[in-house]
Amino acid sequence: MTSSALGRDFRLLWSAAVSSRFGDALRTPALALLAATVTRDPRVIAAVAVAGLLPPLLFGLLGGVYADRWDRRRAMALVDGVRAVVVAALAVAVALDRSPVVVLLVAAFVLATLGTLFDSASFAMLPMVVPPDALARANGRLQAGSAVVGGFLGAPAAGILFAVAPALPFAVDAVSFAAAALLVLALSPPPAVASATPPRRSSVWNEIAEGVRWLRGHRTLWRVTLLTAASNLAISGILAVQVLYALDVLRVPPAGYGLFTAAAIVGGLTGALGAGRLAARLGTVSALLVVLAAETVALAGFALARHPVSGGIALAAFAAGTVVWNSLWASYGQQQVPSGLLGRVGAAQRMVGLLTAPVGAALAGFVAAAYGTVPVMGGAAGTFALVTLAAWWALRPAAPTPTVAPTSDATEARPVPHPSR
Repeated sequence: MTSSALGRDFRLLWSAAVSSRFGDALRTPALALLAATVTRDPRVIAAVAVAGLLPPLLFGLLGGVYADRWDRRRAMALVDGVRAVVVAALAVAVALDRSPVVVLLVAAFVLATLGTLFDSASFAMLPMVVPPDALARANGRLQAGSAVVGGFLGAPAAGILFAVAPALPFAVDAVSFAAAALLVLALSPPPAVASATPPRRSSVWNEIAEGVRWLRGHRTLWRVTLLTAASNLAISGILAVQVLYALDVLRVPPAGYGLFTAAAIVGGLTGALGAGRLAARLGTVSALLVVLAAETVALAGFALARHPVSGGIALAAFAAGTVVWNSLWASYGQQQVPSGLLGRVGAAQRMVGLLTAPVGAALAGFVAAAYGTVPVMGGAAGTFALVTLAAWWALRPAAPTPTVAPTSDATEARPVPHPSR
């Protein structure tokens, strides 16, 4: 099924997400390149990257609260409008050669902070524009579009545009945010809900706690969140030393490393387009467990590979499984979580799932320094094997959660998990 078959509002939302992702794919490498022209101190360059990674952990839950409090369509448009202004100001500063390190740090931090609200609102927005039985297809197409513009278009274009003029990738990024804001505003307004008495707002902390309690009380979603955190321990370790493993173990030529990493993009695109079909054929729980097992086998193959081709094939298979996992998790959460809690519960899942990422990256660095990169990949495959075994035990069918009303025939028989990575 094509994106057009999912309706006008989905086409607008898809276009907005893809436009925004294209800008992100331009800005992230351009910031790193710009930082390298300002200073050669690796600590400072790393600090710019960290400035963009901290806000989801610091403000992710807060973004979920306001995604539930505010009109999500207007919140997304406002965030992208503000991000367009911030990046445009950065482009002007770069063009005028007024971009010291502190400007880059502030820009990266502010943009990532705004992104926490946008991500929570967009996650909660999708069920408002497509029917429940189309959520798996819709999430797959969103990930497919992001993979294409992020991996095939944005990242290569960033270097070319930066070579032409350092301010150019930031100017294009500003245009992409402005276009995304206009596309979101073109979405149909949500139907007005009549209420005799306006709802009372509790404190921000109480609303955060309400979302966390709901997640903690839902057997399947909570267990999937913990499994996600465990798998992210392995994934972050792989990403931390992947370039060294490719160059030193798989003997990938430096000039061919971009082509090697493109294998993951192709695999992710394949998984995104097939996620809905796989869930429809096997059922969501069965699809999830099969995907976990396939990822474990692919990762074991990656750890044993000693040639660029076999390593690239294994990496592509692993990436395909990861994208399928993400698509199914998103659609399940969007079906199961009450609309008024979607922003907070989704933010809580993302935060818990990402907590292990810094630990995994640090462990991989220490292990690789002491023993090489091969044990890192072997340890990652072993971690996934344990996660798969745990999933077969933890996600066995259980009685439906009393607080959750089934939203479609696909979810009446048993709860189904879809973790986010």
